[in-house]
Amino acid sequence: MRAGPTNLITDVAGLRVGNAQDERLRSGSTVLVADVPFTAGVHIMGGAPGTRETDLLAPDKLVEKVDALVLSGGSSFGLDAGSGVADGLRDLDRGFDVGGQKVPIVPGAILFDLLNGGDKGWKTNPYSTLGRAALDNALNVFTLGTSGAGYGATTADLMGGLGSASCVLETGETIGALVAVNALGSAIVGEGPHFWAAPFEEGDEFGGCGAASVFDGPLKTKSIRPHEATTIAIVATDARLSQAQCTRMAIASHDGMARALVPSHTPMDGDLVFGVSTGKGTEVDDPSRLLRIGHAAATCLARATARGVYEATGWMDCPLPVWSALNK
Repeated sequence: MRAGPTNLITDVAGLRVGNAQDERLRSGSTVLVADVPFTAGVHIMGGAPGTRETDLLAPDKLVEKVDALVLSGGSSFGLDAGSGVADGLRDLDRGFDVGGQKVPIVPGAILFDLLNGGDKGWKTNPYSTLGRAALDNALNVFTLGTSGAGYGATTADLMGGLGSASCVLETGETIGALVAVNALGSAIVGEGPHFWAAPFEEGDEFGGCGAASVFDGPLKTKSIRPHEATTIAIVATDARLSQAQCTRMAIASHDGMARALVPSHTPMDGDLVFGVSTGKGTEVDDPSRLLRIGHAAATCLARATARGVYEATGWMDCPLPVWSALNK
């Protein structure tokens, strides 16, 4: 297993990612889109999720493919980013055809960043505009760290951010992960700079510090009030997976979140993973092959989570330090 050419989720051919953020708002949105609809599933392990259209991703529902996925800041207000993306896709004549009317299918998830010091006194919800801008910005290469849905994200002790990683299996499949890290827990061991995800690092993609020598110490968390955290992610592959198999990949990927954030999946987090298949590869009819894809997706998500924190630059007077400040 090796990292893909750009070490981004867009190494999965056909996918593009767009970011948009508002520096004054100190929040933003991120969209994953492709030229054609893609199969998607979802799994939620956090106790305080905020979602849009995730019920239709169950394997027993009518619609099996979606037009885009949205990750956004803004708590429940951020769900409106999906409306902006849907409007943009409708203008492109994209969507599920119902009697000639195109209805874009745009599931999404949000994180809580309303207490990071930004100007939240808007009169008109800004997230629809951010979602539309993120769609318009969608490219094969995109910015990590303080960008998109990760712009205003925080963890227990450092600024969070937007992370991504990819890998290519020996059997040819490409897997990628995209994550907005806004966790109740911490991505680093003790006072750092070592990441919990260090055993899975490819090269020096998040500093090359290696694993910590000591792993005990007090449990670090930020606010314990409900709804003030959440890490939201997407894992994707070019292997041809069914909706049920995408869901299994999403379930397995939560292991990666737990390897990178301590604690994770708490009652105060809304931790969620979407699983995506572009269907450009071969069908997966061997359970052991699906197992390997799920393991690779979990490893990618652990790496992407650490990269989101590692790449964060923050802003002047941001509420927490950034990882790079630990080495100064």
